[in-house]
Amino acid sequence: MTLANYCMIVAGLLPLACAALAKSKGFGQRRRDGGFDNEDPRGWLSRQTGWVARANAAQVNGFESLPLFYAGVLAAQQMQLDQGRIDLLAVLFVAFRVLFIVLYLTNRSTLRSLVWVLGLASSIALFFV
Repeated sequence: MTLANYCMIVAGLLPLACAALAKSKGFGQRRRDGGFDNEDPRGWLSRQTGWVARANAAQVNGFESLPLFYAGVLAAQQMQLDQGRIDLLAVLFVAFRVLFIVLYLTNRSTLRSLVWVLGLASSIALFFV
C-alpha cells in the first residue's frame, strides 16, 4: 500500500473526528438537559452554536472534499504517474485538511478559505502530476 493510500484512509477519518468533536459537548449529559440527542442527532447539531457548530460544518465539508481527492489519487495511480508526486500531493491534502479543521474551530474564516483552496488545488493536481 502506498503513502497516498494511507492518506485516503486518514482523510476519510478526519470528518469522523470532527463529528466526535461536535457531539462531545453533549456527551455525559441527559438529553432533557441539553445533552447529545442520539434519537435526533442532526436536529441537535443544527441547534448548536460556536465551535460546536463549526466542528459540525468542518465534518460536512470534510465529507464533501473526499470524492475529488479519492478520484485524484486513484486516477493518478491508475495512470501510473510518479508515485512520489502522488504521495506528496496526498500528504499535502491531508495536511491542508487538518489545518482547515483547526482554522474552522478557531473561527479564522479568511485563512481557512485560503487553506481550503490549497486542499482543492492539491486534489486537482493529482490528475496532472
